[in-house]
Amino acid sequence: MAGEQKQQLFKEAMGNYPTGVTVVTTAAANGEPVGLTVNSFASVSLDPLLILWSIDHKVSTIQEFVKSGKFAVHILAGDQQDLCMTFATKGVDRFSTCKWSFSPEYNLPIIEGAFAVLQCNTFKTVEAGDHTILIGEVDDIQINADKDPMLYHRRHFASIPAEFYNTNK
Repeated sequence: MAGEQKQQLFKEAMGNYPTGVTVVTTAAANGEPVGLTVNSFASVSLDPLLILWSIDHKVSTIQEFVKSGKFAVHILAGDQQDLCMTFATKGVDRFSTCKWSFSPEYNLPIIEGAFAVLQCNTFKTVEAGDHTILIGEVDDIQINADKDPMLYHRRHFASIPAEFYNTNK
């Protein structure tokens, strides 16, 4: 199988794997907030509390994330589809479209309205192909129990449908 064909099949397979959606943020050395939409997010360990996500080497802010030593993972709520798209779009002022502030404890940009926010110190970075994997040790967790998390499937974003929770079969 040719490499290009295999990549296309890989994208199709992974696009059919339902995931949650996150926006990951950090502060650049000059204090400016940076952030991007990420769905390559997973838990790693309970002891210590570790999570991971990956960033493409072509992303313009990769050095800010690698060098900052800390980041915040926002598990998006189902009603944050516009925010998700904004943080996935190049060449826009992403933070001008949402309410956010720097956290007092970690000085990380925290976006309002997420289902959950995990503030992390970078535990380790791993080079893997055309991406860098950032493993974070979770230091602070905030959950908004009034929200439902966002679901990503076949290049679409939405809230988890109520039927998903229907246990009457």
